[in-house]
Amino acid sequence: MSEFVRRLATSSLTARVALGIALLLIIGGVFVSIAAFAYGREAARSAYDRLLLGAANDIASAVTVLDGRPTIELPVSAFELLALAPDDRIGYRIIGPEGATLTGYDEISLPDSRQSLSEGFFDGTFFDEPARYAVVSRRFAERTLNGTVRVIVGQTLNAREDMAYDITRKALYVLAATGLAMALLAAVVVRSVLRPLENIAGGLSARDPHDLTPLDTEVPKETEVMISALNGFMARLDRQMNSMRHLISDTAHQLRTPVAALRAQADLFSDEMDISRKERIVERIQTRSASLGRLLDQMLSQALVIHRGDSARRERVDLRDIVLDVFEEGDHAVLKPEMEVLIDIGESPVEVMADVPSLTEALKNLLSNALKYGRSPVRIGASLDGEKVAIWVEDSGPGPEDEVLTALGARFNQAKLSRQSSAGLGLAIAHSVAVSFGGRLLLEKKDGKRFRAALVFAAALEKKT
Repeated sequence: MSEFVRRLATSSLTARVALGIALLLIIGGVFVSIAAFAYGREAARSAYDRLLLGAANDIASAVTVLDGRPTIELPVSAFELLALAPDDRIGYRIIGPEGATLTGYDEISLPDSRQSLSEGFFDGTFFDEPARYAVVSRRFAERTLNGTVRVIVGQTLNAREDMAYDITRKALYVLAATGLAMALLAAVVVRSVLRPLENIAGGLSARDPHDLTPLDTEVPKETEVMISALNGFMARLDRQMNSMRHLISDTAHQLRTPVAALRAQADLFSDEMDISRKERIVERIQTRSASLGRLLDQMLSQALVIHRGDSARRERVDLRDIVLDVFEEGDHAVLKPEMEVLIDIGESPVEVMADVPSLTEALKNLLSNALKYGRSPVRIGASLDGEKVAIWVEDSGPGPEDEVLTALGARFNQAKLSRQSSAGLGLAIAHSVAVSFGGRLLLEKKDGKRFRAALVFAAALEKKT
C-alpha cells in the first residue's frame, strides 16, 4: 500500500493534488464523523430528556392525598410521550415521604451519589440494560400529609442511539457530496493551473534546437520563478556553446599560421644541405613550437575560465593565498630568471566570493605578461580598499601606450577576445575571470613609472557569528 501511495504521489502533479485532497477528506471525514456523532448523541439526549421530564411532571401532577396518604392514578398522557420511542423499555417508581415505594419498580433507585437529588437526571440500568432517568419532586404540606413525593421515570437508550447514528449518517452523506464536489472542482482547478506549464512545454518543443533565447511567455506569478530559472539556464548554456564555438574558431585561426610556418621550416630543413643553416632552422622550429605551446595553453585556459565562471561553486577565497600560491610555484624563476619578483600582502584578510583555480589562472597570465613585456622588479599582491578588494601585478615599466590600452578596453567591452596576440589572450583570460565573478579588469599607469594590471571585486561580506 505504501509503495502504491509513493508511486501515485510521484507520478504527476494531478495525482499529488488528488492524493492530498483524498487524505484531507478522509481525515476531515473522521473528525466530522466524531463531531457529528457527539452532536447526535447530545441532541438525542436533550430531546428524550425532555420527554422523560414531561412524563415525570405529568405523573407528579397526578399525585393526590386521600385519608392522609398519597395516592396516584397514572395518567395515560405520560406514557403516550414515552411511546415515541417504541423500542425502549419504560420504568418508573414513585417514592413516598417515608421512602417507601408507592408504585412502580423497586429495582429503580437513586445512585448513592445522587440520594439527595430532588430534580434532575442520572444514568443507570433497567434490568441490566443502560437507561436514563428523570427525577421530579412534589412537596405536600397539609395537616394529614407533610413531606415530599419523588417520581422517577426512565427508559432504555435504544432510540437515543438510533437518533445519534441517524444524525451522523446524514452528516456523512453531506460530507461525501461535498467531498465529491471538491474533488471535481480541484480537478478543474489543477488542469487550469497546469495549462501554462503545458503551453511552456509546447513552446519549447516547437523551438529550433539551437534557439536559446529567453522565453517570453505570459505565465502566472507562481511560475515566473521557474521561467526565470529556465532562462538563466539557457543563458548559461548559450554562453557555454558560444565559448566552444569561439574556441574552435580561434584555435583554427591561431594555429593556421604557426603550423604553416612549422611545415615550411620542416620542408626547408629536408632540402637544406648546409649544416649551419640546418641548425638555425632547428632553432626556429624549436622557438615556434614553444610559442605554439604557450598559445595553446592560453587558449585552453581561456575556455576553462569561461566554463568555470558559469559552473564553479563560489566560495570564500582570501586573495593573499592566491598570491602566495602563484609566488611559491616559482614559474617566474623558470620563465624569466633575470626578473626579480616580489610579493606585497598585508596582515588583514582580503576575501572575495570566487573560484580558486580561475583566480590562480588569471594571476598567472597577468604575471606572465609582466615578465614578458614589463621591467624588473615585478610585484604581485592583494589589497583591500573599503568595500573593494583587488589582486594585482605591477611592473616597473611605463606600460603600453594610451591608445593601446583604449583599444584593449574596447575589445573587452565588446567581447571581441579572439584572434589576439599572446599578451591579448592573457589579458582576455583575466578579463573573463573578473566578469565571471562580478568584477572588472583595471589597467592603469602609476606616475608614468609603473604599470599595474588588477582584478577588482566586491569584498565578501563578513561571516556572522
